[in-house]
Amino acid sequence: MILKNLFKKTSSNKHPISSKDWDKNISSFAVEIVKKLQDHNYEAYLVGGCVRDLLANIKPKDFDIATNAEPREIRKIFKASRIIGKRFQLVHIYKGKQIIEVATFRAGFNKDNTTIENDLIKDDAGKIIRDNIWGSIEDDCNRRDFSINAIYFCPINKTFKDFHQGIQHVKEKKIISIGDPLYRFEEDPVRSLRAIRFSTKLNFKINSKIKEAIYEKGELLGDISNARLFDEFCKIFLNGYGYGNYKKLVSFDVAKYLINLEKKYPNNKIYDESFKNTDKRFKDGKSITPGFLLAAILWPKLIERCSSENGINVRKFFRSMDSVIAEQQRITAIPRKFISYIKDIWYLQLKLNDRLKNNPNKIIKHPRFRAGYDFLLIREKVSKDKSDLGKWWTNFQRNDAKSQQKMLEKVKKTVESNGNYNPRKGEGKEFGFSEELR
Repeated sequence: MILKNLFKKTSSNKHPISSKDWDKNISSFAVEIVKKLQDHNYEAYLVGGCVRDLLANIKPKDFDIATNAEPREIRKIFKASRIIGKRFQLVHIYKGKQIIEVATFRAGFNKDNTTIENDLIKDDAGKIIRDNIWGSIEDDCNRRDFSINAIYFCPINKTFKDFHQGIQHVKEKKIISIGDPLYRFEEDPVRSLRAIRFSTKLNFKINSKIKEAIYEKGELLGDISNARLFDEFCKIFLNGYGYGNYKKLVSFDVAKYLINLEKKYPNNKIYDESFKNTDKRFKDGKSITPGFLLAAILWPKLIERCSSENGINVRKFFRSMDSVIAEQQRITAIPRKFISYIKDIWYLQLKLNDRLKNNPNKIIKHPRFRAGYDFLLIREKVSKDKSDLGKWWTNFQRNDAKSQQKMLEKVKKTVESNGNYNPRKGEGKEFGFSEELR
């Protein structure tokens, strides 16, 4: 817990604190790196999200370090390390499975780039390919996006350096831009997504100027690489706050830069339920994957392509899979391993509707069965379907072989008595819950 006197006003930008509550939540490896850099007469601080989270009474997951030592100098001090990146050189320091990222203080840009133009390395087209322009801690601070992410903390002497009232803004639960957000979002449009993500995670209020900048500059997200936006997709939707982030993204009209929403029914309830389900799994410590979430949120788009009066056109269903995924890939890159995962979940929605003969015993052995079954439950809940298909599969998994056989015989009798048996289409002539086939 943070001491109450931490937020008392002082005339200095150093705020001494007690170590007893913080030390147990700070990576000892990170502290070791900071100390070693300082022992070699360099400045070194914890910075960014880890400091912000500690101040907000949230246990940090990652620790970043900023220093005035240049990458090659850092590399000489730490044998288990390597320099990564070209445009922005960083150093990763290793200890077992632990990795700490160390960045050198960088100089900022001014609006006209006049002070550093001669130091930039560009290609023939004028694109900046390297801008490792080292600077002071003040310069480095000015490059950062929001004041709450620009707080530097020394875990050795327990002091802060805070040049933009970041500590006060954490106390007031505000997200404030460093500099004009209109210009800062032009520099990097992804900052608008970061503002939304921090707001949801921390329950902080977004400053009105930042809100205006998101509305005005949101369209610039369309120029961001799909690989980078996939990274943002994972940060926004797979860390326990996906539903809240989704609602805010929609309200700012920027959700379309991360997900390919169904246009016919933009308020489809399956979106809400999919994000809520992923959030719950995260909080329960269960496995989560972007493949499952993408399969769920792209499902309405797939159904939109292949639905017909009597359910779905199966041929269109399979033919449309690639085109729906390709449209999403133009927005966010999707690693190859997740593409087959998505298709398997969709395919299983057809197979789970087929409970005749020995099909259920085969389906239950499918490597993606559990994911397909979980998605079936989401679809069933959203559509408020009364067929109890999901309940049937829940019981089938729990029962022994003898009870399973009785369940299969009962399904066959029910289907035959209804005159709804079609060997080529499984147990019924239609597929899908009525609500999703409007």
